[in-house]
Amino acid sequence: MNGYDAIARILKNQGFEWLACFPANPLIEAVAKQGIRPIVFRQERGGIMAADGFSRLMAEKGQYGVFACQGGPGVENAFGGFAQAWADGVPILFLPDAPGTDKTDTKPNFSAPQNYAHIMKWTGSINNSERISGLMRQAISELKNGRPGPVMLEMQRDVMGEEVSNIDEFGTPESYVTAPSKSELRAAVKALINAKKPVIWAGQGVLYSSASDKLTEFAELSQIPVITTMPGKSAIDERHPLSLGAANRTAPKAVWEWLKSSDVIFCIGSSLTKTNYGIDIPDGKTLIHSTNNSADINKEYPTDIGMVGDARKTLCMMVDEIKGQIGDEGRKIDMSVQEAIAEVKQEWLDEWDSLLNSDMRPINPYRLVHEINKAVDHETTVFTHDAGHPRDQVMPFYTATLPHSYIGWGKSTHLGYGIPLMIGAKIADPAKFCVNFMGDAAFGMSGLDLETANRAGAPITTILLNNGTMGGYNRSLPTAMGEFGAGNMTGDYAAVAEALGGIGIKVEDPAEIGPALTKARQINFDDGQSVLIDVKTQQELKFSTYSD
Repeated sequence: MNGYDAIARILKNQGFEWLACFPANPLIEAVAKQGIRPIVFRQERGGIMAADGFSRLMAEKGQYGVFACQGGPGVENAFGGFAQAWADGVPILFLPDAPGTDKTDTKPNFSAPQNYAHIMKWTGSINNSERISGLMRQAISELKNGRPGPVMLEMQRDVMGEEVSNIDEFGTPESYVTAPSKSELRAAVKALINAKKPVIWAGQGVLYSSASDKLTEFAELSQIPVITTMPGKSAIDERHPLSLGAANRTAPKAVWEWLKSSDVIFCIGSSLTKTNYGIDIPDGKTLIHSTNNSADINKEYPTDIGMVGDARKTLCMMVDEIKGQIGDEGRKIDMSVQEAIAEVKQEWLDEWDSLLNSDMRPINPYRLVHEINKAVDHETTVFTHDAGHPRDQVMPFYTATLPHSYIGWGKSTHLGYGIPLMIGAKIADPAKFCVNFMGDAAFGMSGLDLETANRAGAPITTILLNNGTMGGYNRSLPTAMGEFGAGNMTGDYAAVAEALGGIGIKVEDPAEIGPALTKARQINFDDGQSVLIDVKTQQELKFSTYSD
């Protein structure tokens, strides 16, 4: 077998069942011969984003997205998608083609390993056919261990054409789980028990390690409220009386209140990386920080107690420790805490009631979110936002229930991520109703991949906020927008969906939103077609922010 066949056989052996790709790479034919399904997207970014969505749902089960493209322009075009995956900590295997070791890598030729080194957890290049097994072993080991992130193994064309005789040397890499020391655990639990107003800050690591049940158990034993990060949204059922909600740069009022007034913060499964699309932790807090990456400790904030370890393993140990310190039943249910949370939540919803139930036409985005919340079955739905105002509007108000029922993303916030992300989620779990919520500008970045969803048998539903403009840009670009209409755009997006083999539904009345979603779900599951719900909305510039 040649190098491509060897890699295809390793992928098959490791349980990879599909390959996101665009548009040409000898590996595509090699994996097809192994029974691995190649799915060609309409551009590189779409394939990467679909692999991303698949990994977010399946990494906890040891399954990962994989993407292949051609060298040169393909590798160059793929950069943005992997920059987003790197920022969000998503494990994806990248297998680009390369021109060959006999070709010059001098400037201005593009060197993939050199350029991708800054946005990859690990990069390698196959410069000898006998190294394929070892390099693939290393790449997959990097996927499975430590801080999640994309890895790249470049396939040099001349080397890949050679005979490979040592594939048996591959060996399946193991996953290694780290745990904090008992002294750190004791100190952390003692600090939380003695705190006046502690709060838990839970990140994506809780989801990756299947630790939602242990997060909930620890919160109940300690009676400590829980905030989740944007990528950590759904790590706890947001209907739980101790859930405060998720923190994008917008968040429910309870998030702001507890973050401001807390004295001890226990961060678990989060890098605590500061971002424009999140809330910073205020000064003056006692910080307990648990992460599987030691480089995160003291990175952005002074850490009082650091615990390096897998989120599930750490929470299991925390549960045992708190039982050891205060008894197997933990603290009595503290109704004063739960009542205070409920009071702030109700105060918040009352404040937003006029928008959540607005009868305005065009439709107010918050009424749209409210109707979505009422219409979908949260337990059988996977939902995501797109970048910009749609994210800021839907994040605080959409209720996440089961783990992975919401995919929060966006430390880099590439427009158009939602459509291919949901294609990957649908491939991961075909039984789920996969829905993305996006603006008209975002649709322009990835709308053609609705055809990919139909062709791939991965039907999704897109809710498009059609307000004819780029939300909020009139504030920062008043002349460009006012005199030249620089950010205004129009289109019949429902017709575009129809032209791509799907179904388009137009909505102009708030009362039509629920029935449109019911119909979309039926079309997705019964007819196998993607649906775009084109909702005529107005621009809304009020957001759920309560910072000083």
